[in-house]
Amino acid sequence: MPALIPSSVRLTILLMVGLLLPAVAAAQTQLPPRPNFIVFIADDLSWDDCGAYGRKQVGTPNIDRLAREGLLFTDAFLTCSSCSPSRASILTGRYPHNTGAEQLHWPLPAEQTMVSEPLREAGYWTASAGKWHLGKAAKSKFDLVAEGRADQWLPTLKKRPAGKPFFLWLASTDPHRPYKPGATEPPHDPSDVVVPPYLPDVPETRQDLADYYDATSRLDRDMGEVLAELDRSGAAYNTFIVFLSDNGRPFPRCKTTVYDSGIKTPFIIRWPRQVRPGGTCFNLVSSIDIAPTMLELAGVAPSKKFQGVSLVPVLADTTANVRSSIMAEHNWHDYTSYDRAVRTDWIKYIRNGYLDLPLTPPADAVGSPTYQAMRRLLAEGKLTPAQQVCFQTPRPAEELYDLRADRHELRNLAADPRYADELARHRKLLDEWEQQTHDRMPPVRTPDEFDRQTGKPLGPRHPRVASPELRAEKID
Repeated sequence: MPALIPSSVRLTILLMVGLLLPAVAAAQTQLPPRPNFIVFIADDLSWDDCGAYGRKQVGTPNIDRLAREGLLFTDAFLTCSSCSPSRASILTGRYPHNTGAEQLHWPLPAEQTMVSEPLREAGYWTASAGKWHLGKAAKSKFDLVAEGRADQWLPTLKKRPAGKPFFLWLASTDPHRPYKPGATEPPHDPSDVVVPPYLPDVPETRQDLADYYDATSRLDRDMGEVLAELDRSGAAYNTFIVFLSDNGRPFPRCKTTVYDSGIKTPFIIRWPRQVRPGGTCFNLVSSIDIAPTMLELAGVAPSKKFQGVSLVPVLADTTANVRSSIMAEHNWHDYTSYDRAVRTDWIKYIRNGYLDLPLTPPADAVGSPTYQAMRRLLAEGKLTPAQQVCFQTPRPAEELYDLRADRHELRNLAADPRYADELARHRKLLDEWEQQTHDRMPPVRTPDEFDRQTGKPLGPRHPRVASPELRAEKID
């Protein structure tokens, strides 16, 4: 058949192909470069304790700048309210009990896939700087791990190789306890702090919150140094930044709880190349959605082990709804615990496991001025019912809250017949999730490691190694 084509026509075709090939090659080389990724993760910061979320009393100009220049999420949630389990969950895109690292300080098993691995295989330079809380095996999953505080952030960013996209996990130690004077100047005034209703409004609490605000401002300052370097180097335009926390503030009824004060997180995305500035997303998102989002933007097929969903549709349309509920859990953190929760748009359902144990906050919060003041006020009969929750036993087996009228989750409606349908619906959602993710209560309680009244250690640290059978089952 080709021999039937006249030579003049064949010559014309060859000339056209010769002209088109360079154009096709040029188009391929002009594809937009893959984005860089930076995840800023705060240590113990509640969602509303920065200016971008309305807490103007806290000095956070750089966080506020990210919100102005990016997309702010009003309903972003963590999978748990405990430091290392939350971080492991974010980096693997999996629920804590599916990582094999669901209890505090448990190292992430080597067989788990972290988002840094497929990114590295795709040509990204990957690094972690600052707080490292994931164990030895996970270090091999980054090109560089610079342990320490936020003073490692800027040097690590400057080590990025030229010509390669990068992924940086920048982990702060702020505003984690203990608090010391001088975190920021001038310090925050205790008279300006906002005391939530589940904490007593006394001088001890106000000074404690002011110190926490100071540490939050130091976090913000450290973030500003990185943002300035991105501007200086010209990398800001194509760098996809996520800012969030690992859990709520280190105060009673916040950190280590599945109330919104424990699992709701500040969540801001900035990517000047594609995300329009000043946007707000009011729909539910989860911290396990970060990993699949980054891989999709990098053009990498997500790991089948990821349990989150991509937020890419939200970047183009802030009204896009990628999930109808979020799930959260709490396991051992200084004290034995087992709680589960599901949250939809306006309903929170909590199922408590160990009803005989009080909702004791983490050990550093137990030793805090706030908690010790609460112990004194409890003995004097001066705490409100909402402020007594951390001391009460037995705890309710179920809790249900209407967040439209009860933002702080103070009125348990589980026994209210008007909410019977919502109770049944959310029970079912949690049951289905537990079945799908093979979640069940551990056969043996991990013992407390600290005194529940003083926060002081009880003795040698106990081994935190789950049985191989349990871990294998949770990882599959």
